[in-house]
Amino acid sequence: MIKIYTDGSSRGNPGPGGYGVVLLYKDLRKELAEGFRLTTNNRMELLAVIRGLEALKVEGLPITIYSDSKYVVDAIQKGWIWGWQKKGFKNKKNPDLWQKYVPLHLRFKPKFHWVRGHDGNIENERCDQLAVAAASGSGLKVDEGYETADNKGLF
Repeated sequence: MIKIYTDGSSRGNPGPGGYGVVLLYKDLRKELAEGFRLTTNNRMELLAVIRGLEALKVEGLPITIYSDSKYVVDAIQKGWIWGWQKKGFKNKKNPDLWQKYVPLHLRFKPKFHWVRGHDGNIENERCDQLAVAAASGSGLKVDEGYETADNKGLF
């Protein structure tokens, strides 16, 4: 089983933000992080999940994603995402990222597990460290989906 731990961070909401991802498979470990100059916490939470799935090189293995984001976990576990998709994500926050997520979900069929943030889960804490460091770093990228969106109020 592949385990993917994710977290997003934003210093201000919106503000500088970042995500952190820890991928685990057997004795293999990979960490990912990236920072953006202007974004939101929820965007970073969702982008962490997307980047974790995009990093996978094989299909067909069971995948569990561990996230402390109720926004992401509930949208998927409770099936809200499919109703949003039917309506073209109209009037929903982060439509660009949800549209990126859907094909990854259909391809990998991950299970989600909500973990309480800042509650001592070692890998979740590591993801938080990665996300905060990325948001605090230099050379922050532009979150094109946020900064150039006509509907910023939806983020």
